[in-house]
Amino acid sequence: MYQTCIFCTRPLGSNQLVEHFPVGRRLAFDGEKGRLWVICRKCLRWNLTPIEERWEAIEECERIFRDTPVRVSTENIGIARHPGGLDLVRIGRARRREFAAWRYMQRFRRRMFRTNGAFVTYYAAIFALDAGVLVLPTGLLPVTGAAGLAWLLLRTVGRVRVGGGVDEDGARERRDIIRFRFKDDWSIRLLPDDGEPGFGVEVHKLTRKAWFRGEDARRVAAAVIPAFNPAGGTRYKVECAVDEIARSGHPSRFITDTANKGHRGLRFRKGHIRSFPQTTKLALEMALHEEQERRALEGELWVLEQAWKEAEEIAAISDNLLLPAGTGAFFERHGREGD
Repeated sequence: MYQTCIFCTRPLGSNQLVEHFPVGRRLAFDGEKGRLWVICRKCLRWNLTPIEERWEAIEECERIFRDTPVRVSTENIGIARHPGGLDLVRIGRARRREFAAWRYMQRFRRRMFRTNGAFVTYYAAIFALDAGVLVLPTGLLPVTGAAGLAWLLLRTVGRVRVGGGVDEDGARERRDIIRFRFKDDWSIRLLPDDGEPGFGVEVHKLTRKAWFRGEDARRVAAAVIPAFNPAGGTRYKVECAVDEIARSGHPSRFITDTANKGHRGLRFRKGHIRSFPQTTKLALEMALHEEQERRALEGELWVLEQAWKEAEEIAAISDNLLLPAGTGAFFERHGREGD
């Protein structure tokens, strides 16, 4: 099992209570569907665990949950805090709205408090300066304001690894890490695309334009869209966002439908994400997160197969290093076909 969050790469922590799964300080589990997540305590994202490490751990989590006296439960979802420092979230037959509220509200609420706190601090400082309570040396205010504006526009909101696929000629593409800054958000567009997954992402960087499609579009969208929701959202808006996804029938279909709608923004150009309604931006963030989880769930066997192939290639290379020169050619000349 990985030890760091797959979204923010920070340590997930450890516990001494779940013998078969000692990773994480906050676990969520669904015994009926056989799902186990580790909730990152920093970014509050849900990390789906490998399938081979779930079943015994889920049984242990269920037992610990029932034995913990301090717990809060509804008909479908419950949370328990063990004295040993482990938090458990038990998922039952929850409706989509209720599950989404439990899963995302804490993260969105933290963003809302952080944003509101920044605004309060800003207006308090302006009021103190206006009232003469706070006095700054001449020239310091414009310099500080310019530095703050530069930091806001140039701060990094996401890093994405793109490329690495195979082009039309069968050659492997180069992999690059692209950094997106806050100022880039003004130009990011979500547009329809004929290929998989049905949408693409366009980004303007100064005079250059970049177009991402396929798996790169998914990675870029998942990295930059949370920056469009700095204030999070209330429970009502989260429920409205869930309803938008439900009307499309599937998270991936909702993303495609949103790209095809063509919300008009800057200079009446279609697809500017910043011009989308707030509930739509919240829904996009949730849909991309759930799509990542679904692909991870479906791709576990593929990942194991790729790891096995890579190990076989490395083993073959290391074995051949121990053979004398010309051995391969000898077997090609004298070996029987099919051996």
